[in-house]
Amino acid sequence: MNQSFYITTPLYYVNDRPHIGSSYTTLIADIIAMYHRMKGEDVFFLTGTDEHGQKVQQAAEKNNLSPAEHCDIYAERFQELWSYFNISNDDFIRTTEARHIRVVQDVMQTLYDRGEIYKDDYEGWYSVADEMFVSEKDHAEGKYRDVRRISETNYYFRMSAYRQRLIDHIREHPGFIRPENRRNEILGFLKQPLKDLCISRPKARLAWGIELPFDEDYVTYVWFDALLNYISAPGYGADEEKFRRYWPAVHMIGKDILTTHCVYWPSMLMAAGIELPEAIFAHGWWTSEGKKMSKSLGNFIDLETIQSHCDHVGKDAYRYFMAKEGPLFSDSDFSKARFYHTYNMDLANDFGNLVNRIFKLIKKYYDGKVPPPGTLQEDEQEMKKAAEAVRDAVMEHLKALDVNAMVSEIIAYVSSVNRYLEQKEPWKLAKSDPDAAGRVLYAGLASLRFSAALLYPVLPEKTAEFFSMLNSGEKPGRIVRWEDLSAGTELGEMKALFPRFDMKRLETND
Repeated sequence: MNQSFYITTPLYYVNDRPHIGSSYTTLIADIIAMYHRMKGEDVFFLTGTDEHGQKVQQAAEKNNLSPAEHCDIYAERFQELWSYFNISNDDFIRTTEARHIRVVQDVMQTLYDRGEIYKDDYEGWYSVADEMFVSEKDHAEGKYRDVRRISETNYYFRMSAYRQRLIDHIREHPGFIRPENRRNEILGFLKQPLKDLCISRPKARLAWGIELPFDEDYVTYVWFDALLNYISAPGYGADEEKFRRYWPAVHMIGKDILTTHCVYWPSMLMAAGIELPEAIFAHGWWTSEGKKMSKSLGNFIDLETIQSHCDHVGKDAYRYFMAKEGPLFSDSDFSKARFYHTYNMDLANDFGNLVNRIFKLIKKYYDGKVPPPGTLQEDEQEMKKAAEAVRDAVMEHLKALDVNAMVSEIIAYVSSVNRYLEQKEPWKLAKSDPDAAGRVLYAGLASLRFSAALLYPVLPEKTAEFFSMLNSGEKPGRIVRWEDLSAGTELGEMKALFPRFDMKRLETND
């Protein structure tokens, strides 16, 4: 059986439209999943929507909809965006599905029976906007919105009992929380006593949620509910063979939900006797034009803005920018100038120009057929070795989930191939030494084919077009060998894969 790999995005809350943040997490997870498939692994890639909670209930009431109708509308918007980007997820889970509700209630009943859940009174501050109880200190510092004083009885999970065990696990497994600054943040958080977690809401205040299996007057707190999707989707309690095949998972999340995923979630799993995730990677945030994104400032990057950029230069260009320039380790800025400059420099100038140059020269001097390599000289042997080194480096970066570095390695290799052609000048060499020029063009095309194959998870549409142009019957989706380019193959029609974007258009907002 092939090695398995399970990766998830967070579940996106159905109270807002898809935007650059949700597209980023999903695209990065998609790219990682596709690389693992290229390695021949059995991949399970999960995304979905988080559909319970007070904000959903209030938004539905505001729009004269039932909560279920509201959720259907927003879940469809996320599914449409993932379809637009050809996201390769294997499952899309909604927390309103019966398969998920069953798991939530089973886990809660198990914890209740074990004494991990108890009933108690609470009086204090509650943030309606964030759907969580707030300490006096946090309320005084104004950290939360729409805060009200409430007094009510609820059920609590004994999360405090797992503080030291969680600390030990984090220290013993350095790759559990990534990157290192997020790991340190959680260890810093755990220096303070860990409170028990309120995991219910009375139906009198909130009816839209999963009913507690041991008390019909309450529903489950949205975070306790939503986090369990990661085990309900691969079949926990229903298809144990499938669950064992894929679990544990790698979670890709944003840093705003670090505590819920790195404290609440592993504590819940420990209490339930379930193995902890392999890794939780919390990336940074996007700013826009150098400022924090805000609808009032007019710099919020929503679905329409994303699609307008894709209309100019293609969806693959957006995927590429997300992968190479995204905020994996710290916050990153999305500006139109930066986006199109990266497109021009890396895709139009480096990759696209290399395709155009090699195809035109082969058509002009070799009747459009891949010339034979002859005996590779030292420079060509070095290019072949460099390709193998890039492949190995990409696989190492994949282990670290460092998509930024993976893409940078490949595009740097493409740049080196351009420099090689500039040095060898095959357009001149073809007139005096056709065999040598053929060797140079073979090496350039072999390097380009190798690079395109490695870039397939990032540029799936454009690399598929490139392989179609090669006319060799190959399709992208696997790691190729540099030397396997077939000489004598008649190349197909050349297309401009990445036409240069005129930066002057930004001055007119075109």
